[in-house]
Amino acid sequence: MNKLYFPNPIILQRLQEGPLGGHIDAFVKHLSYQGYAVWTIKYSMRLLADLTTWMHQQQVVITDLAEQPVNTFFQQRYQTLRPHRDDRAILVKLLTYLRMTGIIVEPIKVVNNPAIDNLLQEFQQHLIDHRNLAPITIQTYLNTVEHFLFHCYAAKPLKLEALNVPEITGFMLQQARHYSAGHTQLIASGLRNFFRFLLQQGITNTNFAQCVLTPARRQLSTLPKFIKADDVELLLQSVNQETPAGRRNFAILQLLARLGLRSGEVASLTLDDINWDEGIITVGGKGGHKDQLPLPQEVGQAIANYLCNGRPSCSTRHVFVRLRAPLRGFFNGAAVGTIVCRALNRAGLHPALKGAHLLRHSLATRLLREGASLTEISELLRHRNLYTTQIYAKVDEIALRRLAFPWPGGEV
Repeated sequence: MNKLYFPNPIILQRLQEGPLGGHIDAFVKHLSYQGYAVWTIKYSMRLLADLTTWMHQQQVVITDLAEQPVNTFFQQRYQTLRPHRDDRAILVKLLTYLRMTGIIVEPIKVVNNPAIDNLLQEFQQHLIDHRNLAPITIQTYLNTVEHFLFHCYAAKPLKLEALNVPEITGFMLQQARHYSAGHTQLIASGLRNFFRFLLQQGITNTNFAQCVLTPARRQLSTLPKFIKADDVELLLQSVNQETPAGRRNFAILQLLARLGLRSGEVASLTLDDINWDEGIITVGGKGGHKDQLPLPQEVGQAIANYLCNGRPSCSTRHVFVRLRAPLRGFFNGAAVGTIVCRALNRAGLHPALKGAHLLRHSLATRLLREGASLTEISELLRHRNLYTTQIYAKVDEIALRRLAFPWPGGEV
């Protein structure tokens, strides 16, 4: 065992002689490889030494270790000692590691309604096999359907043959009161897919997908939110590239500002997606589509600088990695949006829209004003339909001015 983490020989002896003794060394290496600080690992070993002593006293073997015994351990421990903020997180990591290595079994899922759970599993498999949707979209649809089923059948048996339109309408009206029009449309899409699945499986005889209300969301009714080209440059220049965090954030902002990537596309970018020899980057877009884009020199330099001088050594293939342990890629694009918001605040910029999509809109607007066509912009942004790109025509002031009639009494 590494003496760096075991300065106290008494703690080391307790760990070696306890029920966890044969797994402590590998667990320490696991924590160290994930980037946890030396102090955190040292404290973890002291806590695990107390846990092994308790397990020995209570005759708890390692294969019995689970959430309930851990809760009992903490209840007895806190009768004489004060709780530490990291205690439960440390033992969650231990249980996760022991399950990952097959030493203890996965917990049995508590099912409140077996019929609903089975139906959700069948629907999930249907989405995977027939719809080719992104994993995050599938999860959103499953959450929507689960919410709907418990809304309708929490207090009664699951009888989908008795499903009626007022129940569907009531659920959608309830969702519309709590969510934006865009998110409510996503909820409606999930329900429509579910009702089509029920019809295809013969569970229902009515196509309830036609009965799902959805709010109006007129995409061309507003102007795209953007910042001027000078403000984009100010944003990039405001990033402190002397720190690992700064080098990472600068590379992320370059991808957003120069290539117009979506936040989720940046988060999911892997080392294998960058072809340095040919200067090409592969982007995983919506619906599982893969697109190849040329990698501009300044963007490539920013990424290379981060990879060489900022990215920690870790097992994940994601390009961009968290700063704090466990060292892994971003779970989704929300972290990218947060990086943009903080960068805007540091630069003293306060636009109406502060997410990552702001830079995508700003890139399209700048290119349009520099003479690029909507078709060219659509290709860069990887829109599947040119109609999606048409909103940027509303900010082309020069072209719009030629279409305007002279104001009566105004200058010619």
